[in-house]
Amino acid sequence: MTYVVTVDAQIPEGSTEMDPLQRTGAVALLEEGFASVDAIEGPDGLEVDLLDSIVAVYPGGALLKVFVDAPSLEFAEEAVGSVVGELLERSDLLSEWTVERCEVELHPELAKESLDAADGPDVPPDDPASRRELHAQPIQGQGPGAWTEEDQTAENAAMRVKLNSMADELKAFGPDMFGAVSEEDREEAEEDSFDLGVSAEAARLAAGAMVYGTHLLVDELFQDLQTLTQYKTTVAESERPFWLLEELPDRYALQYDSLFARRFLVTAIALTTRFTQGTFEQLSCVAEELLLRLLLRQAKVTLDLYGLLDPGTSSALDSFADQVYEDMDHEWLYDDAADGIDEDPAFAFLGIAPMGINSWFTPFNEGRYVHPYALDAQADPGEEDKAGE
Repeated sequence: MTYVVTVDAQIPEGSTEMDPLQRTGAVALLEEGFASVDAIEGPDGLEVDLLDSIVAVYPGGALLKVFVDAPSLEFAEEAVGSVVGELLERSDLLSEWTVERCEVELHPELAKESLDAADGPDVPPDDPASRRELHAQPIQGQGPGAWTEEDQTAENAAMRVKLNSMADELKAFGPDMFGAVSEEDREEAEEDSFDLGVSAEAARLAAGAMVYGTHLLVDELFQDLQTLTQYKTTVAESERPFWLLEELPDRYALQYDSLFARRFLVTAIALTTRFTQGTFEQLSCVAEELLLRLLLRQAKVTLDLYGLLDPGTSSALDSFADQVYEDMDHEWLYDDAADGIDEDPAFAFLGIAPMGINSWFTPFNEGRYVHPYALDAQADPGEEDKAGE
């Protein structure tokens, strides 16, 4: 059975974050290490086949996706944890890194197979977003140990604490970006019968949901990339479900291939790194506008699943979107009637940036940052030849 193992390896605590050159070196070391491994010896001497690996390095470490064929979840997790530890020890530059997370996830193909096999009134929804929401909810009403209302209340309270604790990781934005005002201003507004802003608590929950959504965003883009790479297909041509890429504008679905997914994933990591490092200034390109759209949806779904999406948190996320987006021109990509509006001379006065997919990774101007890989990536000549056959 194929499993996806997510590994978060981090630099030593207290160390200076890696600069771009060091991150490039870390990527090379990790990729070379995985290239030298065909199989991993798991527990009791059983062999675990290493199918593929993806390495994404950030200033504080590396996020790895390792795809293995193993007899069980436990075998996959233990085997990958062992080989990653060995690869880190093998390098003088990475020997002091630590593995903070090593988790097993089912390959999307298995989820698709289970959907195809399902039947009856309880069949899971085929739409990946709806399926994710369904699976995230606890099972209710089954047997003596059924999930109770008290259990759900406790789960919601635990998530509230978790999101509050994660809010500080969103270093680029203060509470004001989420529409929060001081208690003094709030009291004055209430006395004057004005509704001013959202509470500090709602702002923190919204910020925490953005950070939590970042983890989901990156993980699910990794899985979509693996599906496209393994089956050498596009989103439009594949019969398999995708976590996020199906939520992009339909008109370009034939061009959502593995190269596009890699560029989109790298852009997601670059954008959310600026969010959490505190270096964010402006959205840089159309791809970042679309990624923020996906991230805001992830945040709202998370809050809704745990009973935390109320007028306050919803307003906080809306306030954030209003202040980060410079315009909402990218929404026209979801309206087929507006196709080509950016090239129509009749609408030149609107100053619409080029919206075609070939411009998605182009900076809006010289002052905007787009990751060099996303900006300069070219299709592999061999892949282009195959596409033309």
